[in-house]
Amino acid sequence: MTQFNNTVTRNSLRITRRQFLGRTMFFTGIVSTPWIIPSLAKGANASPSERITIGLIGRGIMGSGHLHRLAGDRDVQVMAVCDVDRTRCEEGKKHVDQTYAAKRSSGDYKGCSAYNDYRELLARQDIDAVVIVTPDHWHTPIAIDAAKAGKDIYCEKPISITVQEGRRLVETVQRYGRVFQTGTQYRSIPTIREVVEFVRSGGLGKVKSVFTLWSNLGALGAARLKPYAHLLDIERSRRSYAPMHFALPAEPVPEGLDWNLWVGPALWHPYNCAYHTNPSPGVVPWAFSEDFGAASVTWHHSHSADVIQYALGIENSGPVEIIHPSSGDYPTLTCKYANGTLLHMVHNWNMVKNAYKAVPASARLAGNFGGVFVGERGWVTSMTTGGPIEGGPESLFNEMKLTTRQVNPGENNHHANWFDCIKTRRKPSCHEELGHRTASLGHLIIIAYKLERSLKWDPIKEEFIGDEAANRLLFRAMRSPWRI
Repeated sequence: MTQFNNTVTRNSLRITRRQFLGRTMFFTGIVSTPWIIPSLAKGANASPSERITIGLIGRGIMGSGHLHRLAGDRDVQVMAVCDVDRTRCEEGKKHVDQTYAAKRSSGDYKGCSAYNDYRELLARQDIDAVVIVTPDHWHTPIAIDAAKAGKDIYCEKPISITVQEGRRLVETVQRYGRVFQTGTQYRSIPTIREVVEFVRSGGLGKVKSVFTLWSNLGALGAARLKPYAHLLDIERSRRSYAPMHFALPAEPVPEGLDWNLWVGPALWHPYNCAYHTNPSPGVVPWAFSEDFGAASVTWHHSHSADVIQYALGIENSGPVEIIHPSSGDYPTLTCKYANGTLLHMVHNWNMVKNAYKAVPASARLAGNFGGVFVGERGWVTSMTTGGPIEGGPESLFNEMKLTTRQVNPGENNHHANWFDCIKTRRKPSCHEELGHRTASLGHLIIIAYKLERSLKWDPIKEEFIGDEAANRLLFRAMRSPWRI
């Protein structure tokens, strides 16, 4: 196996896709029945031989957070770290080894492997599951390969970069009987869960409107991008509500970074530090580029859509119409569901009060990763990072009986839910179909913004009605030799 020890051969892929798939043929004969993993724990304090064995794929800022969470959990054993960036990969391996060494009487541990190519990690039969924390354009291909290799999967959001990619991922995960969790952890915060269950059960009566944030590319004004301001056409581009294609100049590839593998199935771009550098200038610095990310869908909207569609009871479906503001029907882009509920995208929370006059002018709206629900009986928020849950009339809170109105992101049990479902083979709280529908909502909105017009959508067939130009945007070709 090609491992990062003290040296690395860049762009050297010793396992071809054909060889990788050949190695995983063993799993195809057992996908019709639940996968039995002898090493899985039966209790909260698993012995080393019973722990869920995990490999991390992608160790940027988000990946580092996942790695700290995983290495500190007694129910799992981190076996390997994979990243096309040698620096990030070796730092990840070092963290795991040091964490486990500190728990040993000998004070020594060297059991974590480091990989450049994710396919080599997937080829290991002693790894039960993987956590995928790569740029968006890699989420679906790696998750599909992981399912074929018999691994259970935790994949960061959005799980796809196109609608058709997402559907293919769902089909593959289900065909191979894998346990898949989407990384939209805000739904797993106790207070948020209580709010959405209240809305879902009819506490607000019929929900007429929901509001959530959608950002433009204002992030292009960041200091790190100023050297490329003339190429990005920042004054125009930063007003876009959809990711865009940019041709940034080629720069020397940093030592230890396999840039060809980083780009992978995406349209080729030469290396530029605006996409990737050490240390990372942000959580997802590449998300403004449509070839690598999905702007608002990557930044925050996937979290919001997951919470909102669950609360509305339509998490397995989607809107029937995407109404562009050019229609004059609504001040901002709006999604309409079959039951008549409207989901309005707003650039800031003041628009809920000023443009839509949907809540009292005195209402305190703050935070992100959720929305504002307005129903027949009142209104309530489901945002995180913005203080306590708000709503009105106050009598609604007597009915909700929230344990607390404070929202603590650290209380979420999203990973724990996945671990438990790996052991029991039940569906996690945000399984593959829910992850797909969440990502799809954002993809539909981006398509409407790109075409600058309203669209009608069939959420069952997953196609635009009578609009071939829009349907062509539901998929994109992959750079050879990559395919799904």
